[in-house]
Amino acid sequence: MKRKGQGVVVRVAIMAAWLTGSAMSSAMSAAHAQDQIAKPNDPETQTAVADYNAGNLGAALAEFRKAAERGSRLAEFNYAMMLLNGEGTPVNVDEGKKWLRKAAEANMSHAQYVYGKMYDDGEFVGRDPVEAHRWFLKAAEQGHVQAELALANQFLDGRGTERDNRQAFVWYKKAAQGGDMTAQYVTGSFYERGGDGVDKNLNVARAYYAAAAAQGDPAARLKYQQLSAQLRDQKEVKPQ
Repeated sequence: MKRKGQGVVVRVAIMAAWLTGSAMSSAMSAAHAQDQIAKPNDPETQTAVADYNAGNLGAALAEFRKAAERGSRLAEFNYAMMLLNGEGTPVNVDEGKKWLRKAAEANMSHAQYVYGKMYDDGEFVGRDPVEAHRWFLKAAEQGHVQAELALANQFLDGRGTERDNRQAFVWYKKAAQGGDMTAQYVTGSFYERGGDGVDKNLNVARAYYAAAAAQGDPAARLKYQQLSAQLRDQKEVKPQ
């Protein structure tokens, strides 16, 4: 049952969440999408995003910095990422961490998740799973799916918090409902096995495996097929 996402360094995690391909995918990252709800009109940040997508990294860096200094949390986050990744500037870890924390403290859930992942992985900072847990929880409570999965993994392992399979299930299920493939598989396994406050339910387990299989998980596809056969066999057995 203990199937979790692969551990990756913060740089890879950031780039995967922040960019699609070689650009910011028209700034439709998790951070950008969240911030558009809270503050849709920030012309300087939008200009910076356009310059970034066009490959004008020096201009984007300067524009993100100006907007960050005025308190745009999206600009704070993007400026931090450019500093940490060395885009348009030499890598500057101390400044990058400072601006990333500003965005996290401004309650941007994606910044909170990335900041927590730094501590969970020990990338750019000393490994501190307790500090990671604190930031994952803040982001997860806002519905950040990656943070929900990270929090579930911590509860399952007892890393940064006491081991608690019931809490792990709660957060796996939330992440599964948010569409995370790994969480869908693990949630299915909880329902298949039962226990830890979860009633065994093979039909529900099969549904979660089906959801993960639909996203391309071969192990989930196999589990779906196995449970389908098992349930079919049970249905065909007539009581004497």
